[in-house]
Amino acid sequence: MTTPPDATADTPPDISSDARELRRFNRFWVNLICAQDYGRHLYSPFTHTEARVMYELARRQRVESTDLRVSLSLDAGYLSRLLSRFEDRLLITRTRSEEDRRRQRIMLTPLGWEAAGLLEEGSQEAAGTLLTDLSAADRARLLESMRAIRVLLGKDTEDLADAGTPRLTLRTSRPGDLGWMVERNAALYAAEYGFDLSYEALVARIVAEYAEDFDPQWDRTWIAELGGERVGAVMCVRDGLPGVARLRLLLVEPSARGHGVGRQLVDSCVEFAREAGYGEMVLWTNSILDAARGIYQRAGFELVSESAHHSFGQDLVGQDWRLTL
Repeated sequence: MTTPPDATADTPPDISSDARELRRFNRFWVNLICAQDYGRHLYSPFTHTEARVMYELARRQRVESTDLRVSLSLDAGYLSRLLSRFEDRLLITRTRSEEDRRRQRIMLTPLGWEAAGLLEEGSQEAAGTLLTDLSAADRARLLESMRAIRVLLGKDTEDLADAGTPRLTLRTSRPGDLGWMVERNAALYAAEYGFDLSYEALVARIVAEYAEDFDPQWDRTWIAELGGERVGAVMCVRDGLPGVARLRLLLVEPSARGHGVGRQLVDSCVEFAREAGYGEMVLWTNSILDAARGIYQRAGFELVSESAHHSFGQDLVGQDWRLTL
């Protein structure tokens, strides 16, 4: 019997060779990453799965156990045992969700944030070693191919909240972030309020003191990223008085305003100070910073004093705010 010319129209294409190439790439990538992870975990107290959980807890600030299980595709019993070990090591706290008392809300403790920061530094360094010997053109080609894989084979949940919308994430500081904070504070305040070089000098001193005296139990810096780009920052530092934390250098890029960046940065700062054991948090700002003052008020800060001063080339009214934790 003769086959009609169009009989193959509905026949699926033979993808066996493509599937073999995909499996070949998968084996290559798994071996490459496993070799890196093996070297890293020789010096780490965390297994690969534990490190994944720590990363999610740091990336999402606070998360419910059910959401964590689904996002990481983990068995409920296994995750529960893992979280119990984290709790025994004082890395996390678990509380009942305010919305649903049957669900657990998980947050990193100050010790957990320190561990997450070290894991992030190790992962960043390991990833960097893969790119060191590549030219700029080859790196761009590689990264574009990786983006294509994420887009074609699944939703890129880390970069997109939904289709076409940049995802806002908060993380602790990495090398280079403090210098970026000095640069952006100086540039933005000069452009928007006419501040002179003395403001840049002040910010540089604040950042230098933070770096020199840094204690992970009491100090923390958060960087906000929108679609993978740095768009904001804030610091929590010791004030010098027992039990008092100071919020410093809140910054939100103009392009990111309206996305809740400032609110999330301040909320993270307050939560960290409370978990660290501070009794109150204070901050100093100027009356012209209307948007920032609104964020502070919504977070529960109260204005306690204000006074006129001439600083940074401008006549200003300084304000002291306080929040009981």
